Amino acid sequence: MKLLVVGLGSMGRRRLRNLTYLGGQELAGVEPRGDRAATVAGEFDIPIFPTVEQAMGWAPEALVISTPPDRHTEYALAAARAGLPFFTEASVVSNGMEELIAEVQSRGGMAAPSCTMRFHPAVQTLRERLMGGAIGRPLGIVHHVGQYLPDWHPWEDYRTFYVSRRETGAAREIVPFELNWLVHVFGNVEALTCIRGKASTLDADIDDIYASALLFEGGVHCSLVVEVLSRPGIRLSRVIGEEGTLIWDWEARAVREYHAGSDRWADFPDPPPIEGPSGSWVSENMYIEEMRAFLLAASGEASFQSSLEEDLYLLRLLEALEASSDRVLEAGNLPRAPTRA
Repeated sequence: MKLLVVGLGSMGRRRLRNLTYLGGQELAGVEPRGDRAATVAGEFDIPIFPTVEQAMGWAPEALVISTPPDRHTEYALAAARAGLPFFTEASVVSNGMEELIAEVQSRGGMAAPSCTMRFHPAVQTLRERLMGGAIGRPLGIVHHVGQYLPDWHPWEDYRTFYVSRRETGAAREIVPFELNWLVHVFGNVEALTCIRGKASTLDADIDDIYASALLFEGGVHCSLVVEVLSRPGIRLSRVIGEEGTLIWDWEARAVREYHAGSDRWADFPDPPPIEGPSGSWVSENMYIEEMRAFLLAASGEASFQSSLEEDLYLLRLLEALEASSDRVLEAGNLPRAPTRA
């Protein structure tokens, strides 16, 4: 298959790395920045085009769209109208999504919106253990994810790329990214509320923390904190069940399970990191498996694990959380605190 990767920043290069590892495909890229295009062309030895229009002359058979989030839809629409299957990175902007869904449906096309965390072995373990009744009926989950924004891309100034813009801000982007796997594991959301805001002195007009409460179908209560402040970074989940507890610590690379009946802990470690050309690719497994799933879907051998309709649902949840936060912060109806000496 001839695959065109659109956008060769950090995620585009990661997708090229994943596809090269999987092998068997002919690759090309689109990148308007000359310096970046030259670097990637040398690194991967592939043709790089400055525009999608020029790249179409290369006759791609599928697109991988790794541009900033606010550019996903325009390239996805171009792929859909050309009758090409496409993959897009995680969304954070809903503008144009309904038009894109209609276009794909009318043409019978194949769209694969990213759902990376569903491919993480720990998420798969959590889902399997919960579905198997390992800790009885789940009652609640506390999930915290955060990483100091300047540490996201240490090689470049965080103020120069999309994570520092309000519409595509870093914390805002991560909320649906996390909701994707949470909904996959716990089901749809029945109620929610949120408080978001700017807590830091980061030089960016973004909300850098979202503190949310959600109620999943079946009565699972969730406390979700997403922020771009933590040093070191954190992704930590604790699932409370009627008969025990599951803990996922990203840094420990394992899920721990406690069952009250046996009064003991059991560990379910992640598989070893994939060995790439430059050493271990820690956490790369899920991205590689996601690209493998896309290739199977693009060739008609399997369906993809997510859909544009699901993607839009997650973005509507994000918008509902933000609307809830606006209502809470504007209400001003809390009891007055007593005067303190």
